Amino acid sequence: MIEVKSLTKNYGVRKAIDDLNFSIEAGEIVGFLGPNGAGKTTAMNIMTGFIAASSGDVKINGIDILAEPELAKANIGYLPDTPPVYGDMRVCEYLNFVADIKGVRKRNRKAMIEDVMRQVNISEMPRRLIKNLSRGYRQRVGLAQAMIGEPKVIIMDEPTTGLDPKQIIEMRDVIKNLGKKHTVILSSHIMQEVSAVCDRVLIINLGKIVASGTPEHLSHGLHKNGIHVRVKGKPDKILSALTDNLTLKSTSAEPAKEPGTDDLYFKDDENSDKREEIFYCMAENNFPILMMKSTEISLEEIFLSLTQGGSDVARI
Repeated sequence: MIEVKSLTKNYGVRKAIDDLNFSIEAGEIVGFLGPNGAGKTTAMNIMTGFIAASSGDVKINGIDILAEPELAKANIGYLPDTPPVYGDMRVCEYLNFVADIKGVRKRNRKAMIEDVMRQVNISEMPRRLIKNLSRGYRQRVGLAQAMIGEPKVIIMDEPTTGLDPKQIIEMRDVIKNLGKKHTVILSSHIMQEVSAVCDRVLIINLGKIVASGTPEHLSHGLHKNGIHVRVKGKPDKILSALTDNLTLKSTSAEPAKEPGTDDLYFKDDENSDKREEIFYCMAENNFPILMMKSTEISLEEIFLSLTQGGSDVARI
């Protein structure tokens, strides 16, 4: 659905993006992550045809955005970080205006607008002036305009910026539902949001893709998974029993919230699962296990690790 090859954008001697290569399949929801100045917005602006690349190619649904911009843009809906709405227009007037610009046939327009308004939960306010809406509802109107015309691809730049927690949860639900009919790219600084809605993550740093994959696979690829166990007993005796019977890469303990218990944290080599051995070791030494679970590096930790520690590409 989206193909980006050798994409580069220069501003004088500085490269805002540097030889980007990635593809996105139809129906995927992909998170585009990176620190400020990494090149996310530049890349998204090129993908939407808003600015030109210095070199490289972008194809939307097989159509080159540079060679056939009108055909390619007909497949794209774009929600920039600031919703492109007109405050003095009513919601229904604005969406009709957008439909007119996009060339939606009049006989289909009313049904399309009603369907889009239903999907973003603004059906009850068609006559409201946009300037009187809350930030969250203006964001929904902005998303509605991106959906007009039934584009195959929807690109969103920081779609939940400035929203309160309730509005963020509602917007996540809307984005998830978009994935049923559209291919979606969204950039965000909110890691929980990306983990909650995205099928895959692209992390960009200094204009380059430094990681690509699901959060789970990226976590596994960084070899930072471990085991968290809550055990009842004296920590020194527990650790002694473990070290006498198991070989672990690292072990640490700290008091748990439950009286008389300790939380133990283990890390081992990749593809090594010691949970069963830990269970039998604790059982043989009469230390009751109250809780055991695998731990994974969070998406936030992945992001910090990859954007602060070099630019080697991790493709999982």
